Amino acid sequence: MAKQTVAKVKEKVNWPITIALIVGLVTIIFPLWMAVRIAVGTGMPTGLEIFTLPETWSLGNFIEAIEVTDFFRSFLNSLIITVVAVVVSVLVHSIAAYAIGRNMEKRAFKLSYYLIIAGMYVPFAILMMPLVKQTAVLHLDNMVGVILLYVVFYMPMDIMLYTGYLRNIPLALEEAARVDGASTWTTFWKVIFPIMKPMHATVAILTGLAVWNDVMTPLVIMGGSGVNTLPLAQMNFQTAFGTNYPLAFASYLLAMLPMIVFYIFAQKQIINGVTNGAVK
Repeated sequence: MAKQTVAKVKEKVNWPITIALIVGLVTIIFPLWMAVRIAVGTGMPTGLEIFTLPETWSLGNFIEAIEVTDFFRSFLNSLIITVVAVVVSVLVHSIAAYAIGRNMEKRAFKLSYYLIIAGMYVPFAILMMPLVKQTAVLHLDNMVGVILLYVVFYMPMDIMLYTGYLRNIPLALEEAARVDGASTWTTFWKVIFPIMKPMHATVAILTGLAVWNDVMTPLVIMGGSGVNTLPLAQMNFQTAFGTNYPLAFASYLLAMLPMIVFYIFAQKQIINGVTNGAVK
């Protein structure tokens, strides 16, 4: 009986999907290995050397990359922009999604939802020049302006996620809170907001990754101001005559660490948030 069960399990293995996943894993791991191999080596590997361990391991590229990019100042700028944008997005977008999600039967709220979601389909290239002009006129061509733009840019995606997650929260919880005398505001902060913790983590990591790695918005808004984020500072490795790959890859690896650590601690909440938010 046991042998028959094992045989049935083996028959259910979907080899095309399994092979596709293996190929995808290799495709992801190889660029990461290449970045590490070049960053810790003393020279640029050629040909099949990229698949071998370096003869001499060195941290010199990391030290020089820190000096060239003014790493700690650029890191601090990126950290401030990312943290503030994420916190404001979680607070503002969750409130907006709650107001919309609990009133979807009303035409005005449903129309507002679709108009906000439509913002996901507007390319940044179309908005770039008007935004540059507007932020300059309003004296927001600085870190504050960049943060405000990020909060607006990721509003469609965040509200869509929050609204989907709210559909899985029973209305009975809010009704019980109102019976106890809680206002709508109190009900949101005391009941709904804590329940949405998995979606908060999902929104935080998705928004945080996008903000942390973004180059275009700080470039066009703060370009020439002398204030650099990490992605802007890393452009120093690229010149008209080539790219210093060892220093560039060392800098990229340093910039990856904060997001990797954040994801490791929040991955359980992120998976729960994506799973629950996808269910209608």
